[in-house]
Amino acid sequence: MTLTLTDVTLTYPDGGTRLTALDRVSLHVAAGTLTAVVGPSGSGKSSLLAVAATLVTPDRGRVVVAGTETTGLGGAEKAALRRERVGIVFQQPNLLPSLTAVEQVLVMAHLSGGPARAARARARELLDAVGLADKADRRPHELSGGQRQRVNIARALMNEPAVLLVDEPTSALDHERGAAVLDLLAALTRERSTATVLVTHDRAHLDRVDGTVTMRDGRLTAHAPA
Repeated sequence: MTLTLTDVTLTYPDGGTRLTALDRVSLHVAAGTLTAVVGPSGSGKSSLLAVAATLVTPDRGRVVVAGTETTGLGGAEKAALRRERVGIVFQQPNLLPSLTAVEQVLVMAHLSGGPARAARARARELLDAVGLADKADRRPHELSGGQRQRVNIARALMNEPAVLLVDEPTSALDHERGAAVLDLLAALTRERSTATVLVTHDRAHLDRVDGTVTMRDGRLTAHAPA
């Protein structure tokens, strides 16, 4: 399954005019590949992620998520698509302070329903996959920043998404922990055949990705292998 944006334009009201956030953007991310989106603040990276996640509807263009054409889908249909096919890793983990690591991951399963025993087994398997098998019963205050981000990644993978969207996952981490998180994302992308988009301002770890696009003033100005 892939993620494809074709000629996507997105504008926002700005006083008496409209500000163009995305200007005829096209992007294709294949299953099992990790694409980085880099560029300065305000260039449109976050808008690109929001459109890809179906959180924002573009003015024009097509967005196809895991084979589903999202044009014309209603709010409930988009929410179901996100829940079933899209994983989102936010810049800040936003973990619930009262829940253990395994309970944080299980939150996604509770949203979708399904057998509780199977969900708990999968949550523990994912924590093992991100290197936190021995931290499953720890709460956020007992985890490091890098470990909390790993819980965030496991949570995003809970419902076996076809598309994984990752927003600045290393911004609060030092170089070594940031590199470890990028290594993990690259490995999970290939192992689980997700089409992964990584938005980042940090070019230090781009040797881990399969391709890089550069966004400036709402346009993708470059597309080349990392």
